[in-house]
Amino acid sequence: MKFAEFHTGQIIEAGPYVVDEAEVLGFATAYDPQWFHTNPEAAAEGPFGGLIASGWHTCGIAMRLVADKCLKGSESFASPGLAYVKWPNPVRPGDSLNVLVTVLDVRTSAKNPMLGILRWRWQLFNQKHNEVLDVEATSLFDLKRNINPPV
Repeated sequence: MKFAEFHTGQIIEAGPYVVDEAEVLGFATAYDPQWFHTNPEAAAEGPFGGLIASGWHTCGIAMRLVADKCLKGSESFASPGLAYVKWPNPVRPGDSLNVLVTVLDVRTSAKNPMLGILRWRWQLFNQKHNEVLDVEATSLFDLKRNINPPV
C-alpha cells in the first residue's frame, strides 16, 4: 500500500499464519533459548502448561503479516520505534494467527513534507480470538520515492 492509501481510523486485517512447533523451537534456539520456548517436556510442567513461542517470534510473525499486506510496494523505509509492546496471551504451536491493524494517525512531517509518518496499532489474535500481541508502532515513508525495490 502507498502512504496515500492510509487514513486515520482505517482497519486492515491479514492472516492467517499457522505456527508450527519446529518454527517455535528454531526461533527460540537461535534467539530466545529459555526452557519454556525450547524444551517441550519441561514446558509441559511449567506455568504455561506447554511449549510457547517467544514474544519476539510473535512480533516477527506480526511484522511478516503487516509487511505482506501493507508495506509491500510502499514507500516505507524505517521505524523510529514502538510506543509499547504487550503479550497478553502466549502463542502455542498449532495456533492460527490473524492481525488486526488500526491506523491511529497519518501525517507528513512539519519539517520535511516529503516524510510520511504513520502511527498504527497491530493486534494479533489466535484462532480462539485471544489477543496474543498488542503493539503501537510508528512507520516512516519516503514520499520522494515512488517505488519500493523488490524483496
